[in-house]
Amino acid sequence: MEFYLVGGAVRDQLLGLPVKDRDWVVVGATPEQLLDRGFRQVGADFPVFLHPETGEEYALARTERKQGQGYHGFSVYSAPDVTLEQDLLRRDLTINAMAEDESGALIDPFDGAKDIRERLLRHVSDAFAEDPLRILRTARFAARFQPLGFRVCPETMALMKSMVAEGEVDHLVPERVWQELRRALQEHSPTTFFRTLRQCGALKVLIPELDQAPQYEAAMGFLDGIRAHSGTLEQRFAALLSPLGPDTARTVADRLKAGNDCKSLARLACKLRATLVEIAATNPEPATILELLNTADCWRRPERFAQLCEVLACTLPEPLQPQADLLQRAARACDAVNPRELMDQGIKGRALGQAIQQERLQRIARLINEPTTKEQP
Repeated sequence: MEFYLVGGAVRDQLLGLPVKDRDWVVVGATPEQLLDRGFRQVGADFPVFLHPETGEEYALARTERKQGQGYHGFSVYSAPDVTLEQDLLRRDLTINAMAEDESGALIDPFDGAKDIRERLLRHVSDAFAEDPLRILRTARFAARFQPLGFRVCPETMALMKSMVAEGEVDHLVPERVWQELRRALQEHSPTTFFRTLRQCGALKVLIPELDQAPQYEAAMGFLDGIRAHSGTLEQRFAALLSPLGPDTARTVADRLKAGNDCKSLARLACKLRATLVEIAATNPEPATILELLNTADCWRRPERFAQLCEVLACTLPEPLQPQADLLQRAARACDAVNPRELMDQGIKGRALGQAIQQERLQRIARLINEPTTKEQP
């Protein structure tokens, strides 16, 4: 029985990056032998075990064979006769197909260390084409390591294009696509992820609404803008979909099975952005501004409203920035309305709600007229 550190931990050590997770491969063992040592089995599709002391994952060496289409079309073989090299051969990229033995010696049958030095993302073997999810993973690694100068090698890009052309990407389930997209949005350069998908043709399959030049270029600009402000996942997703209309953005978010918080912020960002663009040529009515604030539910969810305003600031054109600023100032002014003071005046029930709305409208009206008032001698 032999134990090998594998995958990302070995890669990140060679890159001089912090190692977050350590995964291990066990060669020459059976499940029963690991269970006898106190390991706890957690894998359903293939034998994966948790170390009794460290909690780190140990997987028995295995091979995979393509049997169908998409992500799930594989049969897995795991037995003591599977070698370390056979296990590494099934992995996606050479930089993820290295191992380290218990003495610390590097085992690198596919020249992953060389590709690290040359900053290349290169597939290990033609088996890469058997799993369309690897297209998204490769794009995500390109996004993560963009600051280090990594790029997808031409042969791997050609293989990814052929996989798209053969319809492999069509069989990806939305949950897996969202898992990779969610992680990619939080990488250092999320635009690199989408640029890679567009280059190989996968973006046209997965999010065709963003594949056309005007929408794509706007989305990448918005995403870069919010990333510069260290936007949250929800903000980055909202910025990505901001070039789309509210209905289209909702359709895309639903199709991707995005999280509810992401869906909500994206829908609001698209709706408010579209309205602010629409009223840009006119002096906004207080009722319109108040309706936007009510739509954003800024009274009960001020933190989300603050996130929303940051997205608008990064996605509205420069001439419309005052509109976004007005929205924030109006929210602060309306927040100062004190229902208790109105109740002390004897206003109750439905009349109280109407009085609050009226007071908010008056405060917004004063804000809208304020610049004109200041210019008077």
